[in-house]
Amino acid sequence: MQVNIGNAERALRLVLGIVLVALPFLAGLSSLWTWVSVIVGLVLVVTGAVRFCPLWALLGIGKGDRE
Repeated sequence: MQVNIGNAERALRLVLGIVLVALPFLAGLSSLWTWVSVIVGLVLVVTGAVRFCPLWALLGIGKGDRE
């Protein structure tokens, strides 16, 4: 697994992921939006933590393309 997420994107993914995971508990979203928010947030946190995005790999986008 090759790293394809740069430092700035990693930080953005981690912060946005944590916000999306916490949002339903702070804002009282409906059941559907709670699940959507938590799932998207967890995907962002995991991809930011491991510095690899499968979608970027499928599209041929690497960290050198954006930095």
